[in-house]
Amino acid sequence: MDSIDTNVEQNADRDMQSPFETLTSLPRPFSQAQCVVHKHEILICGGFQNNECYSYHTIKEQYKHICSYPKEMLFSGHTVVSRVEASSSRAITLLSFGGHPKHTLVMKYVSVWENDKDDSADTSDTEKIKDWNQWLPLTDNQNNRIQIGRNGDNYFGVRAVIGGSENNLLFITYRPSNIDIFNLDTLQYINHYTFPYEKHVVFCHCFVSIPENKVSTMILFSEKTGLSIEYDEDTNTFEFYKLWVCTNIRPFKRYAYVNVNQFIFFLVDGMKIRARLLRFQMQFTSFH
Repeated sequence: MDSIDTNVEQNADRDMQSPFETLTSLPRPFSQAQCVVHKHEILICGGFQNNECYSYHTIKEQYKHICSYPKEMLFSGHTVVSRVEASSSRAITLLSFGGHPKHTLVMKYVSVWENDKDDSADTSDTEKIKDWNQWLPLTDNQNNRIQIGRNGDNYFGVRAVIGGSENNLLFITYRPSNIDIFNLDTLQYINHYTFPYEKHVVFCHCFVSIPENKVSTMILFSEKTGLSIEYDEDTNTFEFYKLWVCTNIRPFKRYAYVNVNQFIFFLVDGMKIRARLLRFQMQFTSFH
C-alpha cells in the first residue's frame, strides 16, 4: 500500500469519528447565508442577492419567516452576530455588517415562535414584538450612523463573533488573513493582528467562539485552514494553534454555520446544488 492510499484511509477514519447528518431543506435556496443561534432557533439572515430572514426551530424542525432586509439591499458576503440583552430575557440584538456593498444594521429580535406557545399574549406586547423584528441603522448616543469597517478594509466574506468578559468585544476576521477587535460599547477599534493560513485567502469562512472568562477561544475553518485562536483580554494579545480540517469540509469555499452545544451546523453553499444543513461534532480536547 503506497502513501497516498494510507493517507486516504487515515482521512476516512478521522471523518467517520465526526459524521454529518442531513436535516430539513430550507424554504428557498440560499447562497452565502448567515446564521446565529437563539435558544432552540437557528436564525438565517439573508444571503447572496437574497434579503429574506428565517428562523429554523431545532426541535420542531420547521421554518418561520422573520422579516426582510430593506428592498434596495441586494448584497453579498456579509456577516451577522448576536448579543444578549442584559435588560431582557426575551430579546437579543442582531448585528449585520460588511459584505458588498458595505452596510451596518441592527435588529431587536424576539422569537417568532412565541405566539405558538402563548395564544393569549397581550396585544400591545405582540405589536411591540412586530416592531422589534426589523433591520435598522446602527447609531451612537447622538443618533449618528455608525459604519463598521474602515475605508481600506475588504469586508467581503467577513466573519465575526462577540466575546470578552463583558460580552462587548467584536472579533472580526476578513481577507486575506486579518483579525480586528471592535469595542461595541465605545464603538471603536482596539487592536489588529494577522494570522497564518493555507494558500487560499480567508473569506466566507467558519468562525465560532468558546467563551472562557478573560481568555476568549475562537475556532476558524476556511478550506484547508483550521485554527484555534486564543485572545487574552488582560494582555490584549493573540495565540494561534493549527487544527485538523475534516475532508468533508475542505472542498467548500463558502458556508454558513452556527455553534450549538459542541456542534457546528454547516449550511452548505451552492448556486447549483440544493441547500441543505449538515452537522459536525467538535472534539474540544483535540484542539491543542
